[in-house]
Amino acid sequence: MRLARRALLATPLAAAAIVPAWAQPAALRVIVPAPPGGSTDILARSLAERASAALGQPITIDNRGGAGGIIGTEAASRAAADGNTIILGHNQTHASNQWMARNLPYHVVESFVPVARLATVHHATVVPMASRATSMAELAAMGRNGGRVSYASSQAGSASHVIAETFVRRERMDATHVPYRGGGPATTDTVAGVVDFFVSTWPQVVNLVREGRLRALSIGAGARIEGFPNLPTTAEAGMPYMAVDAWFGLFAPRGMPQAQVLRTATAFLGALADPDNARRVEAAGFNQAPMMPEDFASFQRAEVARWQEMAQLTGIMMDP
Repeated sequence: MRLARRALLATPLAAAAIVPAWAQPAALRVIVPAPPGGSTDILARSLAERASAALGQPITIDNRGGAGGIIGTEAASRAAADGNTIILGHNQTHASNQWMARNLPYHVVESFVPVARLATVHHATVVPMASRATSMAELAAMGRNGGRVSYASSQAGSASHVIAETFVRRERMDATHVPYRGGGPATTDTVAGVVDFFVSTWPQVVNLVREGRLRALSIGAGARIEGFPNLPTTAEAGMPYMAVDAWFGLFAPRGMPQAQVLRTATAFLGALADPDNARRVEAAGFNQAPMMPEDFASFQRAEVARWQEMAQLTGIMMDP
């Protein structure tokens, strides 16, 4: 009996059954540098379940919004490079902040390892349903000839701020910028009519446009998008300079082992490609744009240079 018990415990199945709880995989923390409800949060939560199954590791979403994404991104940069913390960053946190934020407490390139690009999204200009503006030309006219308008942004220095400010300057409008701490609060106040317009990521507002709670005036896409045949592109509206896409990707603290980088990238890109997930993500307004680490690193460097030019054009700066 004693020998039989020893033989049983020697089998791999039995050994796995008695692994203590402390030896189970630690949770993978995905920092989302924005409040719940925004585009970054929507994407993270859409992929977490499938990626967790692929990794064999629980995933927790850690929302850390504020300061143009700097709070959450700094936390990620200071996390241990042990493979248990990554961040779902975007064009602001990992490109434009390098030029638009004073005293940035991290470097958008040197502090991180690119893991995977996941998606891009278009920006749309939306107004409250009670607005007098039914076109971009009418919106521009509201801010001229003694008129004054206000516009929301998801955060000071964000793409929504830069694109809207470019619109205001190019169209010679008189406008007040109202920054929020995330796309969710900015959307809520736009619906309520607190502000006159909001240049938002499409996933943030698409359902509200479908429901008739917001009016979309244009979208920064190369062609009209499926399901919205009457929504003109920014080029059709006469504002081609507003066609600037946002992008979203995973980064890890500098020093994360390459094997873990590749494993994490494969799990999340696999989750993105899953047919059910793909439909959910695309229905939310995202465009799949998968990139593995090496290609993503090259793309990020090009984006850092691009946003340097945009920062110089608009003169937008923000304090952390």
